Amino acid sequence: MMFSQTETEVHRIGFGLRTLLLLAIAAALLGGCNTKPKRDPEFAAAPPVEVPPPPQGNGAIFQSGYERSWFENVVARRVGDVLLVNLVEDTEASQTNEGSVDKSNSTNIASPTFFGRGISFDLPFAGGSYDLSQSLQSNTSFAGDAENTQNNEFSGSISVTVTEVLANGYLRVRGEKRIGMTGGNEYIRVSGTIRPEDISDRNTVDSTRIADATLVYVGDGQVSDASKMGWLAKFFISVVWPF
Repeated sequence: MMFSQTETEVHRIGFGLRTLLLLAIAAALLGGCNTKPKRDPEFAAAPPVEVPPPPQGNGAIFQSGYERSWFENVVARRVGDVLLVNLVEDTEASQTNEGSVDKSNSTNIASPTFFGRGISFDLPFAGGSYDLSQSLQSNTSFAGDAENTQNNEFSGSISVTVTEVLANGYLRVRGEKRIGMTGGNEYIRVSGTIRPEDISDRNTVDSTRIADATLVYVGDGQVSDASKMGWLAKFFISVVWPF
């Protein structure tokens, strides 16, 4: 069987498109197999500030920026210093809501009278008369009951670095712990502001003493995807679903 030049070009283009599609699918599958944890720039560690060069020939023993006290604990106080945060979060919330609405309505309209006699219309096809009196009655009832209970517990530890020393001496800290496991990755991220007075002599601080705290525990990979709701199930519980 002989093919024309146009048909040959069509088959060639179709083969090229199928090849590109297969390559795209293979690239997506290979990308999903990559389990290397990814860094988040928002929680990246801050490098220490460079020590300024000491002035030459000033005749002084003490040089600013090189001091180290012999009589105090070595704790985080400068940009780039490391601090250990103990995660001791334990929150519990409970909410109960009840509502009830009951409404009833009744309306009666009597047949009008004229000179003491009621007005009615004769119905020739029904063999009777039609009374003008009307009656309307409605009843509406609604009852709702909702209860919500939530309990979260977050424990462990993570080392963070000082990213900024504020004017009042408070320390802005942030840090990220990346754990790569079979089937996915786990990420623990912490950021916030702490007081130097809350740092213990072992260079640790509890997460409950972090102001403007951000505590994130997330994961990715096969295990995380298996526990997520599909897009079709999300549609049936979204606000756009009318039923």
